[in-house]
Amino acid sequence: MIPIPWMYDLTVFLSSLLVYPSGLKVIGKEKLPHTGRVIVAGNHVGNMDPFVITVAAKRRLRFLSKKELFAHPIMKWYMLKVGNIPVDRQSKSDIASIRACIKALEEEEGLGIFPQGTRGGSQVMGGVALIALKGKAPIMPVYVEKKGKWIVRFGELIPPEGTMQELTQKLAVALENLKQL
Repeated sequence: MIPIPWMYDLTVFLSSLLVYPSGLKVIGKEKLPHTGRVIVAGNHVGNMDPFVITVAAKRRLRFLSKKELFAHPIMKWYMLKVGNIPVDRQSKSDIASIRACIKALEEEEGLGIFPQGTRGGSQVMGGVALIALKGKAPIMPVYVEKKGKWIVRFGELIPPEGTMQELTQKLAVALENLKQL
């Protein structure tokens, strides 16, 4: 199913109505490329994280989303129309979602991925590194938190080089450093 740009734009507009009343402080957004392939990899502590990142990034991102969100036909239709890619978090290697991510990157799109795999996860998983290496896409670490207002910190781009383990470790360190700021 092909994403519909106006549905994505409407979602961003509605998301901004939820985000801006609380306040939004964005740090380092100038480091995020405006176009081209990139993986925005952030911490995941709440349901609002993808919406906050989308509003802060001000660029189109296709998020990897747990397959359970696609269970209801209307929700599935919506999720696909805004460009989200389903992932089976129980599978050790969901080949279909990895291929969809790589295809999106080859089409010079941006991806949004939560490398800890679930809200509140503490360990950075290797899937982001695999997708970055196969899709030849840099990783943009991003840290989101809510302290009265939303705070979004973009880090330095991490080039897609080295081994999966090395790239995963670089991302883990970058996210931890952003947390400390």
